[in-house]
Amino acid sequence: MQRSLRVKFIALLSAAVMILAACSEANPKNGTSQPGNAGSTGSAAQAAPGGEISYALATSPDTLDPHRSGLAVAVRVFRTFYDSLVVQLPDNTIKPWLATEWTISNDGKSYTFKLRKDVKFHDGTPFNAEAVKYSYDRILDPATKAANSTALLKPYKSSEVIDEYTIKLNLETPSVAFLGNLSQAMLGIVSPTAAKKYGDQFGKNPVGTGPFKFVKWDDNSEIRVERNPDYGWSPELVANKGKSYLDAIAFKIIPEEATRIGSVQSGQVSAAETVPPQNIVSLKNDAKLQLLQVNTGGVPYTLFFNQDRAPWNNVKARQAVQYAVDIDSIVKSLYLGTYQRAWSPLSPTTFGYDPSLENGVKPDLDKANRLLDELGYVKGADGVREKDGKKLTLRYVDGSPNREKRNDIAAIIQQQLKKVGIAVDVEITKDVATVVYTNQAYDLYGNSQVNSDPVALNAFYRTTAPNVRPSLSHLSDPEIDKLLDQGVVETDTVKRKEIYKKVQHYIIDNAVILPIYVFPYTVAASKNVSGLKFDSLGYPLFNDVSLVKK
Repeated sequence: MQRSLRVKFIALLSAAVMILAACSEANPKNGTSQPGNAGSTGSAAQAAPGGEISYALATSPDTLDPHRSGLAVAVRVFRTFYDSLVVQLPDNTIKPWLATEWTISNDGKSYTFKLRKDVKFHDGTPFNAEAVKYSYDRILDPATKAANSTALLKPYKSSEVIDEYTIKLNLETPSVAFLGNLSQAMLGIVSPTAAKKYGDQFGKNPVGTGPFKFVKWDDNSEIRVERNPDYGWSPELVANKGKSYLDAIAFKIIPEEATRIGSVQSGQVSAAETVPPQNIVSLKNDAKLQLLQVNTGGVPYTLFFNQDRAPWNNVKARQAVQYAVDIDSIVKSLYLGTYQRAWSPLSPTTFGYDPSLENGVKPDLDKANRLLDELGYVKGADGVREKDGKKLTLRYVDGSPNREKRNDIAAIIQQQLKKVGIAVDVEITKDVATVVYTNQAYDLYGNSQVNSDPVALNAFYRTTAPNVRPSLSHLSDPEIDKLLDQGVVETDTVKRKEIYKKVQHYIIDNAVILPIYVFPYTVAASKNVSGLKFDSLGYPLFNDVSLVKK
């Protein structure tokens, strides 16, 4: 009965949870790579093991603690140290990893996992059920100050150690996204011994069970990892089932685009991520390099209105901005046809995405001006609208450095909104955590999230509890809350799509956001780097990577 239920539930899960979040398909005409597929220089099996590569990152990780990180760039590094209970394949099926099998209770609120018995953490301590319990309970512990992992782990409530290699996870409610979420690196299993030993400094001293061990982190310079010689439990996503071919990887932190790209062109680094649009064509034609690209899913790069700040708590004010901003021209001019324009709160590769929203909202300065007139804002001598002696000013906050030309987006929107009498005060800060998340001192702020399921919308649009940090949109609508809650538990794919269709339309119709672009993760690598793959979220996998001898 249990086995039958397990098979049935997983079948429903695979159909319902299109966990594509950063890479369901690539663009063959651009010579790009599919997730889980190697690059174009041949298989790793044809190359001799040994050596190391350097991989240039566009920004620095915030921490190497998977439970406390909020940045995709951190995942690109710490996925080398941490494994997960299960793995999500590109066809959306869930397969074993640190867990060998699992059963699901009749009510869908308990998952019982059998675990591998041959796994050890990098510090020599055993991987077992206690380690799994510790990792998940640690995320719920307020002292951990967990970030994205908290949303991913929901609706996890508690766990029970059945025996050394069997654990039962208990949920508050059923969730079709839960099993897929367990595959994500931010829910990776950490060494309890190391986490207790290092406390708040665990993010600088990470210990997992992955194919590489942490060596050192020189701030704003380099993170170095070396091969785990005992590794032998890789997931189905990779071909190499044993220890890595590479001796080591040096992750170089090079925020400056020109320097990063110049480094890979000159051979100073083996590979460089986040290739700027203006370099894509030239790098594709460089005989010494290969270009790998994978589209991301989940939540595209989106500008969120803070609805707790007037006048942006008024739908007409937000719609005026929506009509005054020409997103098409922004995306085309900045990204030269290499980025796809976003139309929805979800990226196109994510389950439930509604294509009917495409081309739905077009720039219309007359409509924007009419809406502002209706709100009583009148243009002054300087062209800025005023009401009750107060100028109509929008505070637009963005982070530094200028990741993916996001600062440029702010500058263009500042000029576009000037045409309808809205003054835009742009603040570029290195301390987004304080300005945006602590002080909530923004009217418009942009963010994205690589995720595996439309349940990602909950973190951005569901009403938060009074003692919890508000979402970026500060949206609070009981009907949307109800739909988002239904989406978590609905296993019928047709009904689930309809739920998320309603959510997407509400968000766009009420100008809760300005969706800007879908981010294609693009890596330029030397031709002698073989076997670089991407997981089902678009993160690089280094298990199969080797250096081809010249």
